[in-house]
Amino acid sequence: MPLLARPDGAEISWDERGSGPLVVTAFACFSYPAIFEGMLAAMAKRHRVVTYDPRGTGASTRGLPVDRDSDDADLEALLEHLADPAVLVATGDACNRAVRIAARRPDLARAVLTPGGNPVGRDISIGTEGLAGSDSVVGVLVQTISTDYRSGLRTAIGTANVQLDEDALRERVDAQAAYADHEATLSRLRVWIEESAFEEARVLGDRLWILEHGNNPWFLGDILPRTRAALPDAHVLEVEDGPLSRPDITAGYVARITGAAA
Repeated sequence: MPLLARPDGAEISWDERGSGPLVVTAFACFSYPAIFEGMLAAMAKRHRVVTYDPRGTGASTRGLPVDRDSDDADLEALLEHLADPAVLVATGDACNRAVRIAARRPDLARAVLTPGGNPVGRDISIGTEGLAGSDSVVGVLVQTISTDYRSGLRTAIGTANVQLDEDALRERVDAQAAYADHEATLSRLRVWIEESAFEEARVLGDRLWILEHGNNPWFLGDILPRTRAALPDAHVLEVEDGPLSRPDITAGYVARITGAAA
């Protein structure tokens, strides 16, 4: 896999497949590219699809500090290196990173699509049945991640992926623990809790596509109308399911954005 050198000595690992309009993916801190293989393969039929490992994960440099600014700068540098305006497909906390870069650098990002997450921030879930809106649930998750990384991963992954049986959940936790450093995951979780990309999302207007499916226990209730009210210019769409269960849905909307031929 190619490595992108950064000024502080970090190296960011990235990979690509397919050809056509550029799509760059950025995934949540509790996930890794391989679990999105169905979506990546579907998109690569019509697009040049790039995945990357944020610092502290995968084949990228580990042991350096991870914070919002370094994550944003790494993604921006990768987009500059690729030298072609991209559609950013982001999930979880990475939605905010993608939205911030796209708002600041429209020359690098033509649009952002979020098939699993919400750049308005967790505040939009407060008062709904979604776990993300519960201060106590989120607080327990941070505490567990801080003191027992694997137990915290098990909680976060298991509640968001109720379809996983015990063996599949154990395998996923093992892979995630190997993929991402403890401190990197904890840092990204805290950034997600403390900050949103609401103002930047408003700047994006109709360059922002948010797919809501309502099957993730972390985001339930009135998320769809609340997001539409908060971001009236964005495409806030109700879909059947998320990028893991229905990767064709996300791939279809990406092709719609890029105009890629079927």
